[in-house]
Amino acid sequence: MTHRTARRRRGPAAVALGAAVLVTGVAAAAPATAATPTVSCTSSKPALALKLKKDITAALASRRGTVAVGLYDRTTDTTCTLRASTAYDSASVVKVTVLSALLWDAQRTGRALTAREKSLATAMITKSDNASTTTLWRQLGMTKIKNFLTAAKMTQTKPGANGYWGLTQITVTDEQKLLKLLTARNAVLTDPSRAYVNTLMGQVVAAQRWGTPYGRPAGVSWHVKNGWLSRATLGWRVHSVGTFKGGGHDYVMTVLTHGNSTMDYGIATIQGVAKVIHKDLAAS
Repeated sequence: MTHRTARRRRGPAAVALGAAVLVTGVAAAAPATAATPTVSCTSSKPALALKLKKDITAALASRRGTVAVGLYDRTTDTTCTLRASTAYDSASVVKVTVLSALLWDAQRTGRALTAREKSLATAMITKSDNASTTTLWRQLGMTKIKNFLTAAKMTQTKPGANGYWGLTQITVTDEQKLLKLLTARNAVLTDPSRAYVNTLMGQVVAAQRWGTPYGRPAGVSWHVKNGWLSRATLGWRVHSVGTFKGGGHDYVMTVLTHGNSTMDYGIATIQGVAKVIHKDLAAS
């Protein structure tokens, strides 16, 4: 095990339930070529939609596992989706939701985060620290977390029970909703709250900058949060959510995967998708 991999593996969700947890809404791991749903893309630039559909499909053609993809570019009004409503164990990508819920709750009472909360939030996002996440998850409690999800219209997200935040069920649809909230003015998160989340997502430690930022052109800014978790069923869950701006584009991307034989296999799948998305947008 490399040092880089060892550091990565400190970030999976707090899970010890193994196969005893029933995970709903997920398909059994299978080759991507077996009855794979079609990538769907729309855009104000029809040629771009066709190119993205073709290239994302090609990037996944030889990959095993079950992959869900979401892309939204404000500049060209481009949206691509694959398995948008399929549920996945969140692993550590839920940490962006936890921080957003914390800030949303603080906004409601007009208070700033405490020094302790800021310390926990920084460790949670930049290092994917699990203990910090558990502390904030417990502090918020299920009611506040669910209230934030309602405010954000993240209706497909189901918080993990009994403190198992890493087993929160997430979908591409809801992750994309959250990323959109973080990258444009809205009534849910204030500008300072959005800036705080983005700042931390832009300071993720070097060993955890894989995934959706892969292949981005020079000059395109990135903010990322990844998640990884191995369980007795469906192998490795490996996910990446990211926001990007530059080169005439302003876009958010989610790639969720499970059924991976190893963590690195899942990372390679995500990066194959990210690479073609960055390339096609840059050329448009």
